[in-house]
Amino acid sequence: MSQLDLDPVTVAQELYDFNNKLLKSYSTLLQIQEVDVDQTPFATIYQQDKLTLRYYKGSGKKACKTPLLICYALVNRPYMIDLEPKRSMLQRLLELGLDVYLIDWGYPDAADRYLDLDDYINEYLNNAVDQVCTHAGTDKINLLGICQGGTFSLCYAALNPEKIKNLITMVTPVDFQTDDNLLYHLAKYVDADLAVDTYGNIPGSMLNDSYNSLMPMRLGVQKNLGMPNQLENEVSALSFLRMEKWIYDSPDQAGEAFRQFITQFFQQNRLIQGTAEIGPHTVNLKNLTQPVLNIYGSFDHLVPPRASTALKQHCSSTDYQEMEIKAGHIGVFVSSKAQKQVAPAIRDWLIARD
Repeated sequence: MSQLDLDPVTVAQELYDFNNKLLKSYSTLLQIQEVDVDQTPFATIYQQDKLTLRYYKGSGKKACKTPLLICYALVNRPYMIDLEPKRSMLQRLLELGLDVYLIDWGYPDAADRYLDLDDYINEYLNNAVDQVCTHAGTDKINLLGICQGGTFSLCYAALNPEKIKNLITMVTPVDFQTDDNLLYHLAKYVDADLAVDTYGNIPGSMLNDSYNSLMPMRLGVQKNLGMPNQLENEVSALSFLRMEKWIYDSPDQAGEAFRQFITQFFQQNRLIQGTAEIGPHTVNLKNLTQPVLNIYGSFDHLVPPRASTALKQHCSSTDYQEMEIKAGHIGVFVSSKAQKQVAPAIRDWLIARD
């Protein structure tokens, strides 16, 4: 067995420097009173049960007549797109003259145990779309779906094509069983019936642990070792803590909706087979004939590119475009490169089809 060539003086200096960083990190944390996220002002225009529909008015001259509704995932909070001013896809969209509506699904509790995909898509999402049309004075909207919210948006647009003028999907799974889909390799072993019957609503903390287990070195050991560098000053510390707040601010999942989603989409891959059932309706992606912009991350470990780009062969749009961002699942929204690329691309694509 080979021995490590370690210089005692170097090791001692590195330990000394690391200890100083820890002390400085502690001092920095003492100065921080609040980890502020979700800072962009909005108006609440509609509420139903836990759902809140937000309206953000764009700056300057309106870029599009057709309003843009963002549908986020259930598994995390939507302020990922408004983490902080310098890392806010939402603010970039507003600065470019787009009026934005956003669905905040809220936090399910025991009363929501029996909400299913029919409730979320055919009831809540449909009502939100109608409210946006009423508020904006239009009969159609542009729909932007993110991650699981993108899958919901695909289902909704396929079932209600007359209401969706243009469809944008971001880091959205379509083929849930590609070989490189780590979530599929985890989800295929989940006994959804046992989980829901045991917990009722699925704890968000348990799902977080599952996501972190997919990349234990990077999301665990490496992140913790690098933490003192992140906490070296208040500015970088707040950026780090805002991300950590979002990661661990995970709502519980309504039991029946979780059961249906993991069974139909992950374990049976019914979306691309044209057999996914949402209430009394069957989803056929061939009904998607409107323009589609599909945005995905090159290094996304939760929704790998092939899981997302499968949309091209399963929809019927003659105006289908893809946009690749050199980033991971979260970097698509918060990286400095994405801040310069994504919002302008969305604005330009929508203007061309308004």
